[in-house]
Amino acid sequence: MTATELKADAASPTVNRTGVYLAVLQLVFTLSWTTYVIYLPKLAAEVGIAPTAVILILMLDQAIFTIFDTAMGVAADRVAKLVGRISVFVGVLTAISCAAFVALPFVAGTGPGAQTLFIAMIVVWVITSSALRAPPLTLLGKHRAKPAIPFLSALAMLGYGLAGAVSPYLGVVLKSHDARLPFVISGVALLLTTFALAKVERDIAEEPPAAKPAAPAKPLSTIPIFFIASMLILSLGYQLHFSINSAPFYLRFAQATDLPWLIPVFWIGFNIAMFPASVVVKHRGGLIVIGAAGLIGALAVIGAELAGNLHVMIAAQFFAGAAWGCMLMAAVSAALAIGETGAEGKVVGLVFSALALATFARMAAVAGGLQKMPEYAPLLQWAPVACWAVAGAGLLAIAASRIQARGV
Repeated sequence: MTATELKADAASPTVNRTGVYLAVLQLVFTLSWTTYVIYLPKLAAEVGIAPTAVILILMLDQAIFTIFDTAMGVAADRVAKLVGRISVFVGVLTAISCAAFVALPFVAGTGPGAQTLFIAMIVVWVITSSALRAPPLTLLGKHRAKPAIPFLSALAMLGYGLAGAVSPYLGVVLKSHDARLPFVISGVALLLTTFALAKVERDIAEEPPAAKPAAPAKPLSTIPIFFIASMLILSLGYQLHFSINSAPFYLRFAQATDLPWLIPVFWIGFNIAMFPASVVVKHRGGLIVIGAAGLIGALAVIGAELAGNLHVMIAAQFFAGAAWGCMLMAAVSAALAIGETGAEGKVVGLVFSALALATFARMAAVAGGLQKMPEYAPLLQWAPVACWAVAGAGLLAIAASRIQARGV
């Protein structure tokens, strides 16, 4: 494409609408997941599932995501060969997903006799909701000009970050309410949002092609495999830092009642940093940004570990969140670039599978009581630093070798 065409595409209202739509989709989907996590212990108790088994259900969810995020990405690659079909594919699966999701509190309300049906509804919901992760993002790689992808990826991940920031407040607000109305509202909102994907895909199809037609998918080479492995390590570092260590860090200087106001600091940094970082990704590529953000994030976590007061802790958490935002946004951009041989959905799906597998590992550690064992305290404390520093340095080395090979 010429520079004029690229500039026009970057400024296209349709391009911006695509990013905003994906942000809204990720926001609504993530809030639905948050609603599910908030109410799951209560719903499980209604069907006679012990509180100690709830973590096992959540681990099952993540195991399913680990498998089906990649499967849905591969399916999206195949469906995308027929213009206008991704929205149909996603829409049908989301209708099934939302029906199962909305049914959960009603099934639970019938008592212990519905335990098997309750678990079955969860499995159906989780499997089909994988269609909302990689497949919509596949549209960016297949139908958008390459220079526009980093900014659009930042917009899409903004929805995820906003949901993370709102989640602590949502937990406080919904805690004492009946589950049925929040589940119905969440399910209907998600279904309506998904239906709008047809309009987005139709708008894209009506524009002149922004990139060359997708080539047949090829097997992944060494660099994509290393990239996915690195994302698994980086995701594990995020899980250990944010989900296990952050609250205890804050409680050194604050009260438990302050946590809903302090935890979102991480997500504020996440949301702010992605957009300036997307400019660097546009010019230098995603791998170098992920690597640099990994090292910066490791320093921020060290700052949180050694913080002597609440102000330093807040600053450290802000920069840790900013680093994770840059990593995740650049990972989506890098996945779409790496998968431009026709495997965009597959590579993006593998990124989401890595996120799910890291979440599974963190939940397994919690289920095993690892965070309560004094002998493992140093491991949990410093593992996020090691994860982000090692994976970040490895990706920087790969990025540097690629630049050197191109003679830049």
